[in-house]
Amino acid sequence: MKLNDLGERRLIALVRRRFGRARAGIALGIGDDAALVRGPSKLLLTKDLLVEDCDFRKALHPPFLLGRKALNVNLSDIAAMGGRPLYALLGLALPGTTDEAWLDHFLRGFGAAARERGVAVAGGDFSESRRIVISVTVTGDGTRAVPRSGARPGDGIFVSGTLGDAAAGFRLLERGRGSGGGKQAGRLLRAFLDPEPRLDLGAALGRMRLASAMIDVSDGLSVDLSHICAESRAGAEIDLARIPMSEALRRLSDRPLALALDGGEDFELLFTVRPGNLGRVRRLAARFGFTEIGRIVRGRKLTAVDASGRRKPLVPKGWEHFA
Repeated sequence: MKLNDLGERRLIALVRRRFGRARAGIALGIGDDAALVRGPSKLLLTKDLLVEDCDFRKALHPPFLLGRKALNVNLSDIAAMGGRPLYALLGLALPGTTDEAWLDHFLRGFGAAARERGVAVAGGDFSESRRIVISVTVTGDGTRAVPRSGARPGDGIFVSGTLGDAAAGFRLLERGRGSGGGKQAGRLLRAFLDPEPRLDLGAALGRMRLASAMIDVSDGLSVDLSHICAESRAGAEIDLARIPMSEALRRLSDRPLALALDGGEDFELLFTVRPGNLGRVRRLAARFGFTEIGRIVRGRKLTAVDASGRRKPLVPKGWEHFA
């Protein structure tokens, strides 16, 4: 059945059946003009837009995984603030010719991600459009929020996981290599199609007051590091040889370092740590999986140092809307 045949009221009823279960903290949920929730004194608010043919391609992204990603990219923002997610609002603009089955799989994916992270879907809205537009708002507990602006000269720079996998996975899909390719190709595809927000790491860094500044790597390491430096009014120096890259990326990409620096969509955490806390943070590395890649320096320059010790400017080349 197409959404044109379903109608708005039955569409809202479908969503209400999917997400309308009672949840502690929600005084009024789906069905009113606005949701009424009881939250912490400091509330994190974040919103992300995914626009068809700009942020995703319908033909390349299975709807279940797109639903998961639509929520998880917002949860990554909460993780980057050292917070804990609470509630989500889902806005969808869809062509009337969209299959109900596509929507059902999308909502199932969105709901699965919400359950995994303890997030309550409190409401949202629908509209009709020529292409799919997904608008998600997430609130979170910001009691121990970590800003981008706290980095200072001498701080160590760390990044979680590995970088470049998602960008490589997208390139595999673009080239029609989304099926087959073995475990290594599968790793790259999962990194792009189904990213995992680093909520446990972000919350630990916030709770323990260990991160002086933090951001999630959504647009690319080079761009997101420049955001920390701009907000902190400082520079940075990174060791290219220490940037974490997977074996899958090294084997299946002809330019792994470029993708690790500029590819984006990794949704890992990039954070800085005061010299006095470096020992404590390093002891957490085995548990959470992160790597020290450089340090914050005086001035405003971003510098990359290669394996031979040669220094060169690090130019932000990641994703930027309207660029």
